[in-house]
Parts: sequence; C-alpha cells; structure tokens
Amino acid sequence: MSGRTEEERGHGPDAGATRGSGSGPGDAPTPAGHGTTPAAPPTGDLAIDAEALARHAAEAERLLARLPTVPDRTEAEARRATVLHEGCRAARQTFLDRHADAVYDALTAGRTRRPRIAELAAGAATRFPGLVPDAAQLAEERTRVQAHKEGREIDQGIFFGALLRSPSAGTHLIESMLRPAPGSAARLAEFRANDRLELDAVLLERRGEAAHVTFRNAHCLNAEDDRLIADLETAVDVVLLDDRVRVGVLRGGTVDHPRHAGRRVFSAGINLKELRAGSISFVDFLLGRELGYVNKLARGLLGADGEDRGTGRGHDPDGAVTKPWVGVVDSFAIGGGMQLLLVLDHVIAEEGAFLSLPAADEGIVPGLGNLRLTRLTGARLARQIILSGRRIRTDEPAAELLVDEVVPAEGLDEAAERAVRDLAGPAVAANRAMLTLAEEPVELLRGYLARFAVVQARRTYSPDVLDKAERHWARSGRAATAPGLPAGEAAR
Repeated sequence: MSGRTEEERGHGPDAGATRGSGSGPGDAPTPAGHGTTPAAPPTGDLAIDAEALARHAAEAERLLARLPTVPDRTEAEARRATVLHEGCRAARQTFLDRHADAVYDALTAGRTRRPRIAELAAGAATRFPGLVPDAAQLAEERTRVQAHKEGREIDQGIFFGALLRSPSAGTHLIESMLRPAPGSAARLAEFRANDRLELDAVLLERRGEAAHVTFRNAHCLNAEDDRLIADLETAVDVVLLDDRVRVGVLRGGTVDHPRHAGRRVFSAGINLKELRAGSISFVDFLLGRELGYVNKLARGLLGADGEDRGTGRGHDPDGAVTKPWVGVVDSFAIGGGMQLLLVLDHVIAEEGAFLSLPAADEGIVPGLGNLRLTRLTGARLARQIILSGRRIRTDEPAAELLVDEVVPAEGLDEAAERAVRDLAGPAVAANRAMLTLAEEPVELLRGYLARFAVVQARRTYSPDVLDKAERHWARSGRAATAPGLPAGEAAR
C-alpha cells in the first residue's frame, strides 16, 4: 500500500476501466478469466432475468470489495477490476437489449408517470438491483476525485442509452424531460411578482417583452457546473412559462478572473476543475443538460397534463410553449457556451470575440455539437472545429455561419434590444418550432442521444481525459499569470 492520504486512496475507476474498451454496447471487451461466472443467457422473463443479473452483479461487487482502492491497485489488480466491471456491463447490456421497454414501463407505471432521469436512475437501482449504481455506491463515488472512482456512471450511461434506443420509451423520456423542472412553478410566481429572480448562479430579469438570463459563475469564467445547469433549467422554465415574455436573451455576466476581471464573458464551457474533482454528474449535468435546459431552448416546454397554458401565444403544433432566443457573446463562447449558440435564433458577438469546441483537447464529446454544428457550417468546417480545435474569431468569414451580428462592445446592448424587437412578432415562435422540426426531428435527436449517453459516460473515465484533467488542475494555480495560455483556460 502507498503512503497516500485517505482522500487520495478513494475508490475510482480502475486504471484500465476503459482500457481497450469501446464506446458502444457491443464494444466492451469480453471478460476472460479472473472474473465471475458468465451471466446466464436471458430467458425472456423479466423477473427471472432481473434476478440473474442481480446475482451476477452482487458476486462481482463481492470480488471488487476484496481489491485495494483504485490508486493502490497493481496493474494485475486493475486488470481484474476491468474484467469484473466489463463482465457486469455486458450482462446489463444483454438484459436491457431484451427488457428495456419493460423496465421503463415498470419505472413509469406503464408510462402514466413522467419521472425525470435522476428519479428513473434511482428507481432502477431499487427495482432492479445491479442494473445501475445504488444510492450508497453513488455517495461513495462522490467523495472521490474522478480518477479514483470505480466509474459507476458508465453503468448509468448504458442504462439510458438502452432506454433512448427504444423508439417508444426514448420518445417518452425526451418528452418527460421537456416538462417543467421541480420548483419552477414556485419560481415563476416570484418572477411575476418582482420581474427579477436571483438564483445562485443565474440572474433573471424582465425588460418589457424580453427576459434576460445572465450567467453568474464569476469565479470560473461562467463555466458550467452542476449548480449552473440546475439554475439555467429553472430560468429557462420560468421564461417559457411566463406569458408576458416573448423573447429570451442569454448573456454572460462579469467575472473575477484576473485576466478578465470586471469584463463580461459568455462561457468557458465545462468546468474542468470540477470534472477533475469528480463533481460533474453524468445524470444531472452531462445527460441532464442535453435533455433539460438545452433541449427546452430548442424545442420549448411541455406543460403538465391539464395545466392552464395561458394565452396560447408561442405554442407549437404539438402543444409545447416555444419562444425565440437571442445570445449575446462577450469575450468568448467555449465548449458548452458555443453549443448553446447552435440552438439560438439570433447570435450577437462582440468584436474580437471567438468561438470554439475544444473536444479534441478535453477528450469528451461536445454535447450535441456534433449533431448540430454541421448543418450550420458544413461538414468540413465542423471537423476542423471539433476534431482539430479550430477557433472561429468574429473577424473571419467563417463567423458569418455562426454569428448574425458582430458589433463593438459598447453596441451589444442596443443590438440585443433590436433583436428582441425583431423576434417578438406573433408568428416567430410558431415558425421557429417548425424550423426545429425540419432540422432536428425527435427521432434524429433520440438516436443521437442513445449513442451519446454511452460514449460520453465512457469518455469521462477514459485515461486520456483523466490525465488531461489532472494537468489542467496542476497548472491552474499559475494559469492566470502564465504567458501564452489561451483565454479562459485558467478556469477550465
């Protein structure tokens, strides 16, 4: 055993949790030796197959518990942990290939209930032991840095990937996540009373027919973390529910970083410090972000059954409340910040600002950027941005494919007001809903998300991502003053 502290010796993904493994259901290595007895082939009976999976997973957990914690494992022990994990993952995938619809029906009372994905995952852990990590396992994982976890969120990715692959269950799940988040109705009442709503990381203000959503993660260049994701979904819900509002405006607030202190910044993307610390949740952030507030920006909000839908302004043909959105980019929009621009209706950028999706550098998938970017830029430029890390500056011709207006910093407020006036017309919401229907049918979204859930879960525990997160963290203390580092990198 090493002389590391207890924190450093936390449970974590074995050093090879994804070594040699692929990204999809059929890509995981077949366990050979050193593992549990292979899971019994499915019988087709849900109860029998669920019990067999539970026994298989319990035996794997018993053997894993005999191994040292992740940072203290030898190479041989890490390989053994990999075999145990991947054997269980193969069994889970086989079970879900046969029973995904039945599992979803059981968790939603025959689709008469619409639980959000966190509730679905929790229900699956209780109803089908061994299928996804339970509350105790997740609580243990949360005490560890990312590199010291067992990688149990990969099992959540397999679970949601299977549900989303089902045309019926996946569509139902997507629609459920377009409902107002818990607590949004209460926040709506507060906003209507004050025309202002202050959340931990977001400020929402009504100015005439516009609602201005301002990111306030000032300490990290408005990078996204679990808290900001939750606050943004609440804010987007309130904007869509308030029938006094016709247009939403997204903008980054002023930040504290020494290089940009006192300046507005749109977003530095995912907070890599939080990722390294193990504080970026797969369910609440990596998947919940795409199914939650980002999809609501694109598709609007589905009200609860029987809910009064107000005046009817801004409803699409399927009953969703949809409104146009304006983005105002100060300084830069990196990663998740740039992803947001792909679902907005009018983007205004400051002269000298830049956009980037540094997927190759971070090692993870840039959300739905791979799905949405190509239709704006074409395939060749999209590959340059995503695969090669090309930045698009506002003075480049290519910026015209992503930005509607480029104005001096002092003209951003006026440009935003003008955009709000242009988009406040009564026919705009209906037409933007039809554009979304044509550009991104739900079936296309569902198929992408099914693959994304598995790939992203595995990528966040892959050795290259863990190594890059460590290196970002190690240099973050000197990044603010180090010459030559890209803007925004210190907080990421």
